[in-house]
Amino acid sequence: MFGIDALRLLVAVADTGSFTQAAVRLNYTQSAVSRRIASLEQQAGGPLFERLPRGVRLNPAGHALHRHAVEVLERLSRAEQELAVIHAGQGGTLRVGAFSTANISLVPAALRAFKQARPDVEIVAIEGRSSTLMQRLAEGALDLAVVSDYPSGLPSADGVTTAVLLEDELFVALRREHPLAGAGTIDLRELRDEAWLQDAPAGGRPTLLTDACARAGFTPKKIIKIAEWTGKFGYAAAGLGVALVPSLATWAVPAELVLCRLGDLAMRRTVHTALPAAPLPAALKLRDLLRDAPDTRRGPAVGLA
Repeated sequence: MFGIDALRLLVAVADTGSFTQAAVRLNYTQSAVSRRIASLEQQAGGPLFERLPRGVRLNPAGHALHRHAVEVLERLSRAEQELAVIHAGQGGTLRVGAFSTANISLVPAALRAFKQARPDVEIVAIEGRSSTLMQRLAEGALDLAVVSDYPSGLPSADGVTTAVLLEDELFVALRREHPLAGAGTIDLRELRDEAWLQDAPAGGRPTLLTDACARAGFTPKKIIKIAEWTGKFGYAAAGLGVALVPSLATWAVPAELVLCRLGDLAMRRTVHTALPAAPLPAALKLRDLLRDAPDTRRGPAVGLA
């Protein structure tokens, strides 16, 4: 009902007790102040000021509106300050998404450095599949995401841009008692009779594993669809299958498993940062920290044969 400029004018007139002094404060003419106050009083349904021989003062209706005007203007001022801090990358909330293995060491290390550089920015961390994270970026529900083209290609989303962050080698996890566990580097063809533990690809699309097996001249004998890494590690440790493990996940590999490299058919996935069309400065800062982060992919539990 009442415009912000009208409320500012009301407060200025009340503070100065004069249309003339309010005009000076707000860089208006005295006649413009008189017209605007008259318009405001018409909107309010009656007079807001007592006209005195020298100046004006608020009447009861004016006091009531003045109280609300001060509250509104103070809230707007706080909002402007908060937005300025957010746009400067020094405050507010940063919503960060990442796929599961990126949250083992890569993203936490970058967030630790980010909190040191931007201590007043609140971090909200969200874990999910890359396709889900890309969609949430497009919907405005995330400010930055770390996504991957594993297992079935890099997803896309309208208005979202991606940049390569790193190339991540994929190892094969075998139980320590496996006949090939001590080989160090093995040929993918040597695993043609193994059951493979992997996520279920979206829409039944080919995966890095099925593509690599096809190039090696065979089809996986059996694929056991397990989404969580803890489940994959548990099945592999029990000797129920073998799994591709990205180097980002090596910190989490249990001692019962050994990681072997693949030879000529070595597989790698690409990890990307993803941003909306108009990224926040804080998101750009985190992107830079992710780029500059030291290589934390070789964890103490890597267990390379």
